[in-house]
Amino acid sequence: MKTIVLRNLSKFSYAMKESLRTLRTNIQFCGDDVKVIMFTSSVPNEGKSTVTVNLARSLSESGKSVLVIDTDMRKSVLMGRLKAKANEDKQVSGLSHYLSGQKGLPEIVYLTQMPKFCMVFAGPTVPNPTEILDKKYFEDLIAFGRKNFDYVLIDCAPIGAAIDAAVVAKHCDGAVLVMAQGSSDRRMVLDAKKQLEVAGIKILGAVLNKVRAEKGYYGRYYGSHYGKYYGKYYGNQYGEQ
Repeated sequence: MKTIVLRNLSKFSYAMKESLRTLRTNIQFCGDDVKVIMFTSSVPNEGKSTVTVNLARSLSESGKSVLVIDTDMRKSVLMGRLKAKANEDKQVSGLSHYLSGQKGLPEIVYLTQMPKFCMVFAGPTVPNPTEILDKKYFEDLIAFGRKNFDYVLIDCAPIGAAIDAAVVAKHCDGAVLVMAQGSSDRRMVLDAKKQLEVAGIKILGAVLNKVRAEKGYYGRYYGSHYGKYYGKYYGNQYGEQ
């Protein structure tokens, strides 16, 4: 397996550690039959990629093996944000290389500097991400993840902006919807929830991201603080929170 160094990992503040521990615990209590989990949002820039990577780090630190798959082949931010650098290659091979038949599975799975934490990056932007995600190659990748890792976390394009997440959903055991405080309104969140339900995937819960802590609580604003996680969906909870 190839190796890659993630050079821009954010440091966990106390508040973030506690929020991630809560999120991790709720994920684990979903049951051992929930291994492949997709993360999406209603609109871009709600922090789903940051939530996905930091949850993977938290799970790996607890002793779980985790594979993160970036399926956002329209506008991926993970390579640049993490300043990823492969030891063996000048160019990092990604999901789009694999799904288009240019690279094999062993060439796109990278072991990071963190134990038991591997990643598949999105690769170059492609004009037909929905079409190539629907190929057997992606099904084989998920099967590989199920066999070799405790968890497979999939970072998807916002379901309110692209249909890709609905295609990915049929391979997953559950979905988590990421919402940024003040970013998406009630209608957008309900539309995203409806699209996930139409896709037939179990909604495990939601993460309220970018929460402004009250004065005197944590003392300042945590840009990627995960404020609340709902282990299950109850009634019209997304609309009322």
